[in-house]
Amino acid sequence: MKLLHLDSSITGEDSVTRRLSARIVENLRQAYPGISIHYRDLASHPLPHHRLAHGNDEDRGGAEAVLAEFLDADVVVIGAPMYNFAIPSQLKAWVDSILVAGKTFRYTERGVPEGLAGGKRVIVASSRGGVYSDGPYASLDHQEKYLRTVFGFIGITDVEFVRAEGVAHGSDARRQAIDGALTHSDTIHRERVAA
Repeated sequence: MKLLHLDSSITGEDSVTRRLSARIVENLRQAYPGISIHYRDLASHPLPHHRLAHGNDEDRGGAEAVLAEFLDADVVVIGAPMYNFAIPSQLKAWVDSILVAGKTFRYTERGVPEGLAGGKRVIVASSRGGVYSDGPYASLDHQEKYLRTVFGFIGITDVEFVRAEGVAHGSDARRQAIDGALTHSDTIHRERVAA
């Protein structure tokens, strides 16, 4: 089994999603001995954003390597904090690198999109300062909804979120949110291995 681990938080050691994604990866490492893990830090080594011109050979080679890493993975673990109701621009640049016509999706003769990257499992470690999963601010969630849409578009239906939200609502709320998310990450791996 091959795992691709991505982090996109810019907050370093204070990052909730980095802590959650590391825990998820460690759980997978223990559950599946011999798993191969490739790590990419999108914040410390950002990918170039798309440009009108195709870019130089180095840009094209980097984009091809990013796509190959994704296509080669059986499981993708993504640390994705909510920034301004959406995902970090560094993560968006990665998404732009993997949504490639003819590689991860295509249009049928009838013009219907068809995903070509199915069969993968995606686990997203999500953090939010507020509460957006339900309640009055649910319509402002352009983080999880966007990621579900993107992965669904390329054929991936096994997408799960390990969410810590309300982390900006004080130290007690932050601790409870993180503890709950860590517990959730432990539980989903036990259930998947037992199945």
